[in-house]
Amino acid sequence: MDPILRDWLLEDVGRGDRTTQALISKEIGQARWVAKAPGVIAGLPFAARIFQLLDEKVNFVPIVAEGSSCQPREEVAEINGSLDALLMGERVALNIVMRLSGVATLTQKYIEKIADLPAKLVDTRKTTPGLRLLEKYATAVGGAINHRMGLDDAVMIKDNHIAAAGGIGRAIFQIRQHIPYPLTIEVETESLDQVEQALQHGADIIMLDNMPVDLMRQAVDIIRQHDSRVKIEASGNITLETIRAVAETGVDYISSSAPITQSSWLDLSMRIQ
Repeated sequence: MDPILRDWLLEDVGRGDRTTQALISKEIGQARWVAKAPGVIAGLPFAARIFQLLDEKVNFVPIVAEGSSCQPREEVAEINGSLDALLMGERVALNIVMRLSGVATLTQKYIEKIADLPAKLVDTRKTTPGLRLLEKYATAVGGAINHRMGLDDAVMIKDNHIAAAGGIGRAIFQIRQHIPYPLTIEVETESLDQVEQALQHGADIIMLDNMPVDLMRQAVDIIRQHDSRVKIEASGNITLETIRAVAETGVDYISSSAPITQSSWLDLSMRIQ
């Protein structure tokens, strides 16, 4: 992560923090991070490293543990070290923690809706370019499971793949000739007919994409009766209002980009003591 963090610092600091450099020369001080809204804290280890890249002697002490909840006006972290490092690193460190905490906060809200049900929430590849690792880290902090990190992690046959191959059966057959063991094959389906085709050709995971809940329930019954080992994933238009009904259909996983794409930053501020 260090090269990425250094790039972020370079983007912000540029040729130097002209304000801080004109005012301060290696004075030692202390700062505290304070929450301005309720939420789940995520990203503190990255913030600590940002400050240490500026001055290895900076001591970043979390007060709220990673993955724990905070309340408005609650102190989140204490930072001790050279004031120039604290002030130069302030914006980059706060930005990443506010972004990741926002993702973790919304993820936890989704998790709470289905906490008593077997279905698990998973994230997607709809991430900010350059931030995938960190945003997926934040969903995990919030309680979700990471889906594939990239295209090379697993096989997922989507609608465009099916169209290009000329059908689900052809797509699965061709892919099985090329993928190494033990990669699994997941097929995106939009109808009961496609579900039947995916089962017939030995899909390992079947995604029920944008299906109404009643249709999804029928699909789950068909899959369970055919092969109880096949995993079932629901996806498409998953919201805080609909996720519980989807989980109650009996699916194994529910994938949603919302915790990342629809989350707001958790507002934090730094105060020099």
